[in-house]
Amino acid sequence: MLEELRKVVYEANLELPRRGLVTYTWGNVSGIDRSKGLMVIKPSGVEYSALRPEDLVVLDMNGNSVEGALHPSSDAKTHLELYRAFPEIGGVVHTHSVHAVAWAQAGRDIPCYGTTHADYFYGPVPCARALTGAEVEEDYEKNTGTVIVETFRARDIDPVHVPGVICRSHGPFAWGKDAAQAVYHAAVLEEVAKMALLTVQIDPGAAPAPQYVQDKHFLRKHGPGAYYGQARG
Repeated sequence: MLEELRKVVYEANLELPRRGLVTYTWGNVSGIDRSKGLMVIKPSGVEYSALRPEDLVVLDMNGNSVEGALHPSSDAKTHLELYRAFPEIGGVVHTHSVHAVAWAQAGRDIPCYGTTHADYFYGPVPCARALTGAEVEEDYEKNTGTVIVETFRARDIDPVHVPGVICRSHGPFAWGKDAAQAVYHAAVLEEVAKMALLTVQIDPGAAPAPQYVQDKHFLRKHGPGAYYGQARG
């Protein structure tokens, strides 16, 4: 079932250790087939070196297992909340990449200090609020997704323009049009988190890049008049 999506999600999961985004099994990637209402996700606690495409788990949008002998990632409910809320996305990734986690543990948004950040994230990468004790007890993973969605809606952030978030005291989630792009955004998020950390170490009072610079760099790649890269015919 969903062999092509399974292959894409499998390759995206293997990209996490290649990019230095995970240690041991601290991460997961999923992809969705919206026409069928099914999600493919990494199984829980399986080492990347041992992972096989057939190990991936297929879930319906209610989190019920449709195919796969293994338990899905413990973060599956978070992924499902994001797919339900953000219909534009086709892949989600969660990691504990070091620099993004540092900002999450500090409970701070990652400011847009320069053009590298602005090329991919239109404004700061938001830090979602901490879950309450009741939210953790009720359904920790589901409510992690709920709080991410709450953050984007409360701040009126377009999840296509800001394809990632950091969760307070936890770590980053990123997404994209498919699983491969979600991993790409997770790698960029880690790099800009590192750059931002170095910036505040050099100058704790550093100001974000001017808005007109942020606008130029984001829109030249993503706006209706985008001109970065080669034309695709």
